[in-house]
Amino acid sequence: MEKSKQEPTNLATGLTTSEVQQRVASGQQNDALPPLTRSVKQIFRDNVFTLFNAINLVLGALVLVTGSYKNLLFLGVAVVNTAIGIYQEIRSKHQIDEMTLLSEGVMTVRRDGQPLEVRQEEVVLGDLLLLGRGDQVPVDGIVRETTGIEVDESQITGESDSIFKQTGDAVTSGSILMSGQAVIQATAVGENSFVKRLSTEAKHEKQSASQLLATINRIIKILTYTIIPLGAILFASKMLHGNDLNQSILGTVAAMVGMIPEGLVLLTSVALAAGAVTLARKHVLVRDLPAIEALARVDVLCLDKTGTITSGRLKLAAVKPLGPLDEGGQKQALSAIVRATEDTNETAMALQSALPEVNWAVDSVMPFSSERKWSGAKFRDHGIFVMGAPEFIFSPVPDGVTEQINGYAEAGDRVLSLATAEDVRDHQLVNPTLQGLVLISDELRPNAKSTLRYFKNQDVSLRVISGDNPATVASIAKRAGLDGADQFVNMSQITDEADDGQYDDLVAHETIFGRVTPAQKKRLIAAFQRAGHTVAMTGDGVNDILAMRQSDCSVAMASGSEATKSIADFVLLDSNFDAMINVLNEGRRVINNIERVASLYLIKTMYSVMLTLIFIFMTRSYPFQPIQLTPISVLTVGIPTFFLALEPNYQRLTGQFMEKVMQIAAPAAICDVGYILVIMYLGDLLALNYTQTSTLSVMFTGVIGLFALLLVARPLNRLKIGLVTLMAVCFVSIFVWGGPLFSLASIFNWKMAVIYVPLLISAYPVYYLVQGILGKRVFSKIHWR
Repeated sequence: MEKSKQEPTNLATGLTTSEVQQRVASGQQNDALPPLTRSVKQIFRDNVFTLFNAINLVLGALVLVTGSYKNLLFLGVAVVNTAIGIYQEIRSKHQIDEMTLLSEGVMTVRRDGQPLEVRQEEVVLGDLLLLGRGDQVPVDGIVRETTGIEVDESQITGESDSIFKQTGDAVTSGSILMSGQAVIQATAVGENSFVKRLSTEAKHEKQSASQLLATINRIIKILTYTIIPLGAILFASKMLHGNDLNQSILGTVAAMVGMIPEGLVLLTSVALAAGAVTLARKHVLVRDLPAIEALARVDVLCLDKTGTITSGRLKLAAVKPLGPLDEGGQKQALSAIVRATEDTNETAMALQSALPEVNWAVDSVMPFSSERKWSGAKFRDHGIFVMGAPEFIFSPVPDGVTEQINGYAEAGDRVLSLATAEDVRDHQLVNPTLQGLVLISDELRPNAKSTLRYFKNQDVSLRVISGDNPATVASIAKRAGLDGADQFVNMSQITDEADDGQYDDLVAHETIFGRVTPAQKKRLIAAFQRAGHTVAMTGDGVNDILAMRQSDCSVAMASGSEATKSIADFVLLDSNFDAMINVLNEGRRVINNIERVASLYLIKTMYSVMLTLIFIFMTRSYPFQPIQLTPISVLTVGIPTFFLALEPNYQRLTGQFMEKVMQIAAPAAICDVGYILVIMYLGDLLALNYTQTSTLSVMFTGVIGLFALLLVARPLNRLKIGLVTLMAVCFVSIFVWGGPLFSLASIFNWKMAVIYVPLLISAYPVYYLVQGILGKRVFSKIHWR
């Protein structure tokens, strides 16, 4: 795409206010990130113009032909379902949009000689952006000023290796600064840059694996190709067998309406949207609704130490001289390094606040990199000084020093080394000399122990993947009560040539992974996934991005880098890891409840399909009219599932959606069909008319539905028993007082009583027997994939 040509902007002042206004007026302004939610117009369109609604509309038109207007009541149910879906999604949209504004990062530009914070869409052509480590470049640009930066362009090139950039080099939108700071001038914005497309890809590169939605969509797809042809064949069959036209239409409509599990689609979308709203109230932004299910299925949670087990509030504990420099000289060197590199990570900020200001003349800077794990500078009068992880500065660590490092690390301190070097070639130190050790302390989070204990009780295995010394991490993890904290590995000893088998062995036996590079984090996550685990990764820095993309579910802290938040599925707006308990609970509640009540929706679908196939070959009319399905759908499915879906249910997910559904739905549907056929046979013997046999069919279909409801509601309590009892009373009342409305015959008829009394007595034992034999012994052993 052709980029706009742009003259260099004055580095000292940046654009003036008038220049910015001119660019905005001429459309040279950047685009905002794509919204996380659909527009209100899209919500209406996608909820109203559905295949099932179209089928319902056609069926309604057919019912109008018969003149039986009360049989149009099923359209009212469809309208209510659609209205509820629209209302819930718009409600969740507003909540999520508000949370998005809270978490939306701003960037700094230089205008009128002053730094100014703006949103991404407020950047204009020619703006000078002041970017640092962890920032994502929102526009195409050119580096105007830097002491050296490393950029991750994996979203463009597919390669995860960092690329070094100097003044004058081009930077592409979507890139992430992995180290250093720079002034970048925007050379292409909006439609002339790649940012819009790349930003979308950054968020959706890893699609959440929603087993539940995939299964429901598969059911809907099958029904899409089933409902219309089955309905057409049924209607043709009834007409060929000489049935009345109106009765054939009503029977066909009843069969097709019965096959549509409209409430299941509604329940799933509403439950996920409501879950997102609930989490938003608890200051957790859900960026991808299916991720709620993904996190609910997580059985391995990978953490960074900082911000999760510890608070991340670091402080300088001590400086231990080991070379010619005394403590004062070392503190001067450390102060000079952090001020020269201008790093803004927690370690640099802790040193800067604890050390006196030193202004050494700087010739060049080596900014901190997650791969190198050290930073430094070449000072005009003092030479090269660097600080960072001892294992990465020295290979090997000098004799006698390892024991000291391990001792400090086991006490819980983060240990850095201060060193000098003769030169830096290709970003590698030449002859580094150890000057001393720097001890950084971190405090345990107040609720760390209880949070980790909760995840253990929920069968979620916790692993710590950190760039710090593994002994330090293990010591802190022990203080937090993490099981297996004594099982740790120093990943700096694992070579880049290590194969997948070695990583598979590591994740099977180790709990703490220290000195991990970003590429190693990604490989560790992949190894957990190869072992069959569903993995969540938490992070807040650019070193976590690769692993977060690899994971099944990613969680970012709001205090972390913008790039990390941009690819996360969840953002903890308070940067409080304890909120993960709410996320896990809400996810499990939503998915467990959907799995539990879905069987009630599919009972109607299954017996409708079976009855349609049977009655195609029978001369008699289909056993239901559309109006007669309403009390069954509302009282045994619609109302009770609404309340059951709100119940707390935090059990671990099994990933057996179809197995669980079929164990309840299939036996119930088979019982429904069996009783209806028996009713037809006995009705012929006693010369019952169509209205009488259809009344008995409604009765026993509803009774079996109530038995299934009782099974789904387990474990029972007073509220659930009360709910089922209320539904049963309402169902009986319809037969006593609502007969004419629902086209039901009076049940106070001795011929009908001869049939329904003994059948009612047998209903529960028969259902229990069929459910026990088919549900537990047959359908539980079939793999529905």
